[in-house]
Amino acid sequence: MQLFDVYSLFDVTPVRAQGCRIWDDKGVEYLDLYGGHAVISIGHSHPHYIEALKSQVDKIGFYSNSVRNPLQEELATRLGRISGYEDYSLFLDNSGAESNENALKLASFATGRDKVIAFRKSFHGRTSGAVAVTDNPKIVSPFNANHKVTFCDLNDVDAVEKYLMKGDVAAVIIEGIQGCGGINLPDDEFMAQIRTLTEKYGTMLILDEVQSGYGRTGRFFAHQWAGIRPDIISMGKGIANGFPCGGVLISPKFTAVKGMLGTTFGGNYLAMAAALAVIDVMEEEKLVENALEVGTYLKENIPSSSLIKEVRGRGLMLGIEFNCPVAHIRQKLLYEKHIFTGVAGTDMIRLLAPLCLTLDQASHFINEFKNVL
Repeated sequence: MQLFDVYSLFDVTPVRAQGCRIWDDKGVEYLDLYGGHAVISIGHSHPHYIEALKSQVDKIGFYSNSVRNPLQEELATRLGRISGYEDYSLFLDNSGAESNENALKLASFATGRDKVIAFRKSFHGRTSGAVAVTDNPKIVSPFNANHKVTFCDLNDVDAVEKYLMKGDVAAVIIEGIQGCGGINLPDDEFMAQIRTLTEKYGTMLILDEVQSGYGRTGRFFAHQWAGIRPDIISMGKGIANGFPCGGVLISPKFTAVKGMLGTTFGGNYLAMAAALAVIDVMEEEKLVENALEVGTYLKENIPSSSLIKEVRGRGLMLGIEFNCPVAHIRQKLLYEKHIFTGVAGTDMIRLLAPLCLTLDQASHFINEFKNVL
């Protein structure tokens, strides 16, 4: 048997990692400025994180959600406190895509409606409902196609209101910052207008913070820069630093009904131990503040070049848009400079470093990036 060949793989085999550094099977050291698609939030192999998982394995690793799990309750309390959403409820699942599935279902349950507004260049996941609200034809199979989803341009409030006025839209779903679509930021004013319009027309506002949340932008959630409070917030990626975990924060306006949502593995003991350790480290090491400081330094010091069209983003969620394809630039950074980066489309280098990235490491990247340019 062989693996189903759907991934384009780099010729690198990581075997060990610490903080923002990775070592491969040949002993080569790399600087990680991608965090495995923004998953590594507190850094690789943090001692406290490792100890938390080891300790939990010695106690109990799994039982179903048919019994009380105090770790889930502790996470809900602490997550509410650190995020500023203490009055919201938490539903735990396994990934960002699953979180968006549950968010869409909740909005439809609550409103009795079946239509959704999403945005062009959006990405919300690869499961059925998440794909339907994702603007990427390459990953939408005929089975996934959903004609009840309308795509609007980001920051076009008139287009959104045109569809909301019909009174049949269950939800508007929007990313705090579009990640895969090219680090596209919704204007703060636009976010505030969308919040006002969804309330006016009885529509739920879903904020997809799977990639842009958990401290990455210098606020716990990216939408908090706009000063709004959505009805539902979906989370994943950085919530457990690599252990599969996702979650949905749910406004007090929703009423829970037994059986309306469910999951086998969501909120399991190991995931909760990992998620609690992440909050411990984020608070103790002030990683949200660090993301803003180091991210601002990075953004302000990316060298100017005729090759570069624009640098955009917030905190440690940055995109460097080029006037040319970037595949060869990314390869040079990886194979010659030993720096992991990501891409968005064909013309953008995407930086999603662990939140513990230091100023020295950021400076090292800038110098090596200059050399590559």
